[in-house]
Amino acid sequence: INQQRKRKVRVRSKIFGTGNRPRLSVHRSNRYLSAQIIDDIKRQTLVGLSEKSFSPGESSSPTERARLLGEKIAQMAKKKKISRVVFDRGQYQFHGRIKVFADAARKEGLKI
Repeated sequence: INQQRKRKVRVRSKIFGTGNRPRLSVHRSNRYLSAQIIDDIKRQTLVGLSEKSFSPGESSSPTERARLLGEKIAQMAKKKKISRVVFDRGQYQFHGRIKVFADAARKEGLKI
């Protein structure tokens, strides 16, 4: 847990979300993935979404749900007129579900 905290602090020290380019933060648990778009200057969450909000029939595999979450968060960001974000992977490696999520958000037009 100490290594995770160190990694999170190291990554977060280099990333800061502004009004023009907010921070896209990802949280991964064993079961779900959730994401928020945050303006760090105002300390305000602009958009937030979790896999828990999906209906059970939409997808089955965790990577498929991550892809769906990336697409939906990008669509919600477009509605709020957010086109560019800074990606905050937190303590997680840019690999697996996190990478699938980011690639899907990029594909939907979000500039990371």
